[in-house]
Amino acid sequence: MTILYTDIYRFSIPMHPFTIATGTMHFAQNILIRVHTDAGFHGVGECSAFPMIVGETQSTCFEMAKDFASLWKGKNALETEARMQQLHDFTAFNGTIKSAFDIALHDLAAKAAGQPLYQYLGGHPKPLETDLTIGISTPKDMAETAIKFKADGVRILKVKLGKDGPSDIERIRQIRAAVGQELPIRIDANQGWDFETANETLKQLDQYNIQFCEQPMRSYNDHLLPELRKRSPIKIMADESVFTHHDAARLIAADACDYVNIKFAKAGGILEATKINAVCENNNIPCMMGGMLESRIALTAFAHFALAHDNIIFYDMDTCMLGHQADPVTGGVRYNNFFVEVPPAPGLGADADPSFLSKCDHIRV
Repeated sequence: MTILYTDIYRFSIPMHPFTIATGTMHFAQNILIRVHTDAGFHGVGECSAFPMIVGETQSTCFEMAKDFASLWKGKNALETEARMQQLHDFTAFNGTIKSAFDIALHDLAAKAAGQPLYQYLGGHPKPLETDLTIGISTPKDMAETAIKFKADGVRILKVKLGKDGPSDIERIRQIRAAVGQELPIRIDANQGWDFETANETLKQLDQYNIQFCEQPMRSYNDHLLPELRKRSPIKIMADESVFTHHDAARLIAADACDYVNIKFAKAGGILEATKINAVCENNNIPCMMGGMLESRIALTAFAHFALAHDNIIFYDMDTCMLGHQADPVTGGVRYNNFFVEVPPAPGLGADADPSFLSKCDHIRV
């Protein structure tokens, strides 16, 4: 199956501002690609740049995508590892835009095999219940959002923290008071605390029945994570500290985390995410499937991947519900009372709405 050309789109999705500890996103900085082949069908891939975390923007992804597409012209699309190695040889890092190309290759491979992607990856059906995330705001506003989420049927809350200890404690106090004790609450500091703040805040938050805390400190403080984990009554999940399977192995060897959050935008796609999960599974470290601000296209890839790995037991697959004002997707996953269901079609089973694409900046390489 020979690659003929690639279409690249600035897949910008308008959204309500979404705030985490490191900044606010005013639109989803996404890129969509379609890799066309001589087999008569194309592979679809999407990524979502989140500059404050990965150091990539929509513009850097768009420019790198042009180079990547040039490298692949005339090459065999079914040689997945070789194609991705070309990109790694060409440039280090840039995992976000690499993930779009990786997803497109896996879409093509599964389509060629006539299987939904999760089956192609060796997976099987299982329930995927996602949490729903509350962005940082005032404690009162966040508690009101939690009440609304519960009324809408949300059964797992994820709460963004990481500003300062006392106000973060007050945020959780008001949220827990608003929703009661039954709903699990996960917290995510997005690297916002220093060691002292993380240590004290996690101790104070233990009374509110917190399932785990994602990324309490900056990744440059990874050497302090083992001590924090030892002191913390709340389990620690590594996120921004794990981009590759080497990172996972390093943290696990240091007893620095209880769980790991896998995101394609950090890992560069399915191939590296598979390696991260394998390292974690071999060391009895369960994983979560997470994302940035992707549409239901990349989200569909996340769901297929989660179905293929039993070690992934937490699902943070609410990316397109975090303020997106448009759903530019045909096919793809659907939400059934916050359970994520994949389509039965071969490959991803998702693509972009042509009417939305017609308004996007586009180049063919």
